[in-house]
Amino acid sequence: MNTGTASRREAIFILSRWMETGDFPDRLLVDSPDRGFIMDLVYGTVRSRRTLEWALAQLMKRPPGGETEAALLLGAYQVLFMEEVPAYAAVHATVEAAKVASGRAAGLVNGVLRNLLRKKAELLEGLAKQPLGVRVSHPDALLTRWIARYGAADAEALCAWNNTPSQTIVAPLSAQAFSNLQNASLTPHPAMPEKYLIVPHGMRVDALPGFAEGDFIVQDPATLAAVDLLNVQPGLTVLDACAAPGGKTVQIAARMNKQGRLIAMDLHEDRLRILRSTLSRIPCEGVEPVVGDATQPLPESWPRFDRILLDAPCSNTGVLRRRPDARWRFTTQRVKRLCATQRAMLTNLLRHLAPGGRLVYSTCSLEPEENLQLIEQTLAGTHAHLESSVDRLPFRDGTDGAFAAAIVASE
Repeated sequence: MNTGTASRREAIFILSRWMETGDFPDRLLVDSPDRGFIMDLVYGTVRSRRTLEWALAQLMKRPPGGETEAALLLGAYQVLFMEEVPAYAAVHATVEAAKVASGRAAGLVNGVLRNLLRKKAELLEGLAKQPLGVRVSHPDALLTRWIARYGAADAEALCAWNNTPSQTIVAPLSAQAFSNLQNASLTPHPAMPEKYLIVPHGMRVDALPGFAEGDFIVQDPATLAAVDLLNVQPGLTVLDACAAPGGKTVQIAARMNKQGRLIAMDLHEDRLRILRSTLSRIPCEGVEPVVGDATQPLPESWPRFDRILLDAPCSNTGVLRRRPDARWRFTTQRVKRLCATQRAMLTNLLRHLAPGGRLVYSTCSLEPEENLQLIEQTLAGTHAHLESSVDRLPFRDGTDGAFAAAIVASE
């Protein structure tokens, strides 16, 4: 099996697994020389699923399911949207990859994709006349609320942002590291050109100068607002309550300058392993990684904290560019369940905030009920008040979407 066929075979496996189980596609990707290309195939197909399903419905009566459907979606994505891949070569390699599962399935994939290739212009013309959700491959549940909140033009601009492949962005931790990375062909990020650099597409992060030495972290500029609002000073006692993968932990530790105490907590041991991996690459003295549940009372031996960062689990609607599968998990009911967890975390952690202390609540959600509305409802009748908040909108700010709010406890 040649490299092109093997890459598509791996992509078909990941897509079929995602369609069957809902597993996160990024966790199914394995490290290989072709990981970047496989990621492009998988993320592009996931991102465009609604559009691709419409296109295939014009050519066949019903989807076949399983790996055959995954191969059809993958092939359709390449034909319709991967201009850099020769269409006939893409069809041939996808059909060869489908043969691994079934010769009969490969025959169906071959026939449908070659028909799609012949009718590409006609299909794209028809696509332009479809409802917005089909054209931009987003669920109507999101579009309805975004149009009501932002207006039709900005909602469509947000969808266009989400459908653009994400960029890998790094934050150098010193002026020398910034210079070294610029010399390695990284370019300043328009939103914060003095602090963040964009990694060229296809360049591996672990091959960048200074990776092994811990000279930078991978992080979008939108995340910096939460760390800034926390206003960490040397000598304070700090809790990073949902710390993995550790980018914010590193920045907090740097601002503490080896003075004070920083507990970095996360619910799951596998997530904590990612945090420990970050901390092993970027040594941060005084950081204590621990497994813990932010919805439950903290150990009695722990102090009241001067600063708490709660980067809460959320619907991810601000980072659909990076998490294309999250759009298909969005439902009003899921948001309600998330809000219950977010409220439980915030209520619990406020009890562990020292008088005059500051808690920063942050999400990568754009939805008001997960952000400002939740804070206002949770703080009613408590000893704390909302001091300030910041939001980042992709179509306005050119960064991931994010929300951060500073909450201060009474003296």
